[in-house]
Amino acid sequence: MRALFVRVVVAVTSWRAVRWLFTRTRIGRRVALRFVAGEALDDAVRVARGLNDAGMSVSLDHLGEHVTDAASATAARDAYLACLDRIAADGLDANISVKLTQLGLGLDEGLCADNLQALARRAADLGLTVTIDMEESNHTGATLRLYETVGRVHGNLGVAIQAYLHRTPADLDHIIPLGGHIRLCKGAYDEGVAVALQSRVDIDSAYDRLLGRLMEASETMPAVATHDGARIARALDLAVMRAGPFEFQMLFGVRTRLQQELVEAGHPMRVYLPYGDSWYPYLTRRLAERPANVWFFVRALFGR
Repeated sequence: MRALFVRVVVAVTSWRAVRWLFTRTRIGRRVALRFVAGEALDDAVRVARGLNDAGMSVSLDHLGEHVTDAASATAARDAYLACLDRIAADGLDANISVKLTQLGLGLDEGLCADNLQALARRAADLGLTVTIDMEESNHTGATLRLYETVGRVHGNLGVAIQAYLHRTPADLDHIIPLGGHIRLCKGAYDEGVAVALQSRVDIDSAYDRLLGRLMEASETMPAVATHDGARIARALDLAVMRAGPFEFQMLFGVRTRLQQELVEAGHPMRVYLPYGDSWYPYLTRRLAERPANVWFFVRALFGR
C-alpha cells in the first residue's frame, strides 16, 4: 500500500496543472511557505532565529539536487558557504544539511568530494557541523563513502540513513564507529521491493530495530528524525538508558505543536529548515513520504 501511495502522489504532483497550482498561484505559494522558510537566505535566517528563540536548533537546507553541470555544483557550494558564514555571524544555533547530487555527485564524484571538503573545512573553522542528506538508493554507496573519507579529515560531518533500505543495518554497523551524528529517517523515495521494504508495518519495525542499535552506540550522536508518535515514544524509552546526547529532528511546518511539547519537556529538537527557489521537488517528496503529510498540506491549503 505504501508503494502504491508513493507512486500515486509522485504521478499527481508531476501533472502540469498541479505544478502550476503550487508554483504559480498565491494559494499554492502560501502552502509552500508553511513548509519552506522562503527563497532567500535572509528569509531562512529570520525563521531560524525565531525557532532558536523557541528553544529549537535548526538544520538549514538550501534546496536543490541533481545538478547537470559543474557551474551549478559550484554555485550550490558557494551558497552553502554563505549560509555557514551567516550562521556564525548571526550566532544561530544551526548547522547545514546538504544533498551531494547538488554538489556534483552523479556528475563528477571528484568535484563533489572537493565541494564537500570545502564546506566541511569552512564549517570546522566556524565550529559548525554539516549533515549529508541521503538520496535515492543508487547514490547510497557513494554518499557513505564520501561521508567516511571527508569526515575522517574534518571530524564534523553527520549523515542521514533510511530505515526502509535492506542495506541499512549493515551500513549502520559500518558508520557507527566513525563517530559524527547519524540522522535516522524512514525513507522518502520510491524504491522497488528488491531495494526497500514496502509496508508501513515492516518499515516501522525496521526503524525501531535500527533506533535501538543507534541509541546503544556511545560513539555517535543519534538524530531521531520522525513525526511518528509511536517511534518518538520508543526513542524516549530508549533515552532513559542512554548516557550520551541525542536529539529529535522534525520538518519545518509539520507537527509544530508536538515539536514545542517535546522542547517544553526538556528534549532537544532540531528543525529541518529548507529555503531557496527549488522547493517544488522537496514539497512533493514530503507529500509522498506518508499519508498524514497530505492532510497537513490540505489543511495548509485552506489556511488551517
